[in-house]
Amino acid sequence: MTKRPRTLSAAFVRTVNRPGVYGDGRGGRGLSLRVHRTLDGRITKTWRQRVRIEGRLTSIGLGPYPEVTLAEARQKALDNSRGVLLGQDPRGRGVPTFAEAAERTIELHREAWKDGSPLPEQWESTFRLHAAPLLDKRVDRIESADVLRCLSPIWNSKPAAARKARHRIAAVFRWCIGRNYRPDNPVDRAVEALPKVNGNTTSHHRALPHAEVGAALRAVRGTTDTHPSAVPCVELIVLTAVRPGEARGALWDEIDMDAGVWTIPASRMKAGREFAVPLSTGALDVLERARKLSGESPLVFPSRSGGPLPSKAPLRVLRRAGVDSTLHGFRSSARSWMAETGVPAEVAEACLAHVPKSQVVQAYQRSDLLARRAEVMQAWGDYIL
Repeated sequence: MTKRPRTLSAAFVRTVNRPGVYGDGRGGRGLSLRVHRTLDGRITKTWRQRVRIEGRLTSIGLGPYPEVTLAEARQKALDNSRGVLLGQDPRGRGVPTFAEAAERTIELHREAWKDGSPLPEQWESTFRLHAAPLLDKRVDRIESADVLRCLSPIWNSKPAAARKARHRIAAVFRWCIGRNYRPDNPVDRAVEALPKVNGNTTSHHRALPHAEVGAALRAVRGTTDTHPSAVPCVELIVLTAVRPGEARGALWDEIDMDAGVWTIPASRMKAGREFAVPLSTGALDVLERARKLSGESPLVFPSRSGGPLPSKAPLRVLRRAGVDSTLHGFRSSARSWMAETGVPAEVAEACLAHVPKSQVVQAYQRSDLLARRAEVMQAWGDYIL
C-alpha cells in the first residue's frame, strides 16, 4: 500500500491507486487529489481546491491528472487564493452563461447533424421558449430549482415539449460537466421533483430524431456509476437495432466475430425464427470491449450475479445520460433514417426482423439480402458514430 505523505509529491500522485482524497498538507491552500475507481476498474484522478468565498467553503475543480500536473495544480491553487484575498471569485474565470454554453453545445452536435438540418434552430427555440430564466445565468450558479421553474409550466400540459426541453437542457449541463464548469447536472434533481406524467405519453416507444442519435450515443458512452455491462449493451442495441431483450440475453456462442454475424436463435426471437444480425465495425468494437468485461461468462452482458443483465440497467444508463428515448425507440430512429436515405422497405423491415408477409420471411433469409442488410447497418453505424 502506498504510504500517505504529509504533502503531495509527484511520485505519490503518479503511483497512488487507492481510492480516496489526499490533501496537500497545511500549506497546500486547500488543494487535494481525489482518486476514484470506476465500475469497470479504471482509476481516475482529479484535482480539487477548497476555498472560502464570501464566507462559504467552496470546492473548485482544477482539472484531471495527468493533464494537470502537481506543479500546475499548486499554481492554480495559489492563483485562486490570491484572487480571493483581492475580493475576486475564482469560479468566475471563464465560466460561461447558460446561453453561451448552449451555443457551444449546439456547435458540438452540429457535426453529427446533416447540412440544412432544422435541429440547430429547434434547439435554440427550445432554449428561448423553455429555458429563458437560465440564459443569462452563469452555469455554475444554476440550481435544480431554477430548472424546475422552467419545466414545471409545461411538464403536464405539453409533455412532448417538456421531454425535448429536459433532454436539451441536460445536454448543455453535460457539456459543462465535461469542462469542469460544474460538478453535477441540476436537471436530474429537478425531474425527481416533478410528477410522473399520466396518460398515453408512456404507452408508445419514445424515439429521438435520427439526427440526434449520434449525440445520444456519445452521452451514453460518457455515463458513469452504472453496471459495467450496461453501457456497451445500450451501444449494441443502438448500432444493431435489435430488441432490448435480444441484446441482454446475447451469448458469445451466438456471435461469430470473424464473419461479423450474430445469429439469434428462434427461441429468443419475437417472430420465433432464427435471425442473423450483421455486425458493423462499430458493433464489433463494442463487443470487443464487452468481451473484456464479461470474463468467463457465456453471456455477453452478464449481471453481477452471473445472470443476464437486468432490464432496468440499460434504462438507467439512458436516464443518467439525459437521453429522451426508450431502448426500443432506437429501432424507430433507425427505421426513420432508412426511409429517408432510400433503403427499400423490404430491406429496412428485414433489418428490424419485421416479418409481416411470407415473401419477406423468405427474402430476409436469403444470403444476398443478408449482404444488403450488412451494407445498411454499416452505413447506419457510420452515420451515428
